Amino acid sequence: MCIECVTCSQRVLSARGAQRYTAFFIFRRSVILDTYPAHDDAPLIDALKQRNEAAFVELIERYQSPLLRLALVYAGSRAVAEEIVQDTWLGVLQGIEKFEGRSSFKTWLFRILVNRARTRAEREGRTMPFSALGEKVLEPDEPAVPAERFLGPDDPQWPLHWASPPHAWGASPEEQLLMKETLDLVERAVTALPPAQREVITLRDVEEWTGEEVCNVLEISETNQRVLLHRARSRVRAVLERHFDRE
Repeated sequence: MCIECVTCSQRVLSARGAQRYTAFFIFRRSVILDTYPAHDDAPLIDALKQRNEAAFVELIERYQSPLLRLALVYAGSRAVAEEIVQDTWLGVLQGIEKFEGRSSFKTWLFRILVNRARTRAEREGRTMPFSALGEKVLEPDEPAVPAERFLGPDDPQWPLHWASPPHAWGASPEEQLLMKETLDLVERAVTALPPAQREVITLRDVEEWTGEEVCNVLEISETNQRVLLHRARSRVRAVLERHFDRE
């Protein structure tokens, strides 16, 4: 199947066809090993607009894993997440001619995924409505750290300092964090976060995006992004503290 058949107005690729098409190219890794330089989407986008299949292959190889990880934030199962990713690639194939480069391709791609994932999750009643996101995610009444962990303002020696500071996690915290049990614990802690916090911490700490990139994709303010990230990290750290304190 050629990309011309996918994108021409007379033969729009079906969702099932997109799944087979994407899966086929994922297993043809050798075709694109040295075709394009890494971390440069512009040549790939230009080539994709010319129906170049190798360009599509490289984009899938480059973004499939992070797309799937973010889709899992919204999906109830891996199977649903994979369907969301397939739908995203279908959106790319159908909309690439309209991509004008006003934002980066990565921002455009992940915004497609976020919009489609949120719409599907809302339709299935698995998360907050898309319209509920935005400035409301600040949740001003929710403290990032319990107030009882700090000394009061009238403390004679250390007002407003830690009363119960975070504990060290042993002589080698890196080794502790890399243990499979700990990684599984972190994954469960992230999964349990409120949706908006889960989105931000996944993009910032798992995918290592910048704050600006996260704001552009999720369409939230920089203030919201910082608050959500701080609260998400605080919750995950609290889970880890409880885990290590028991040891």
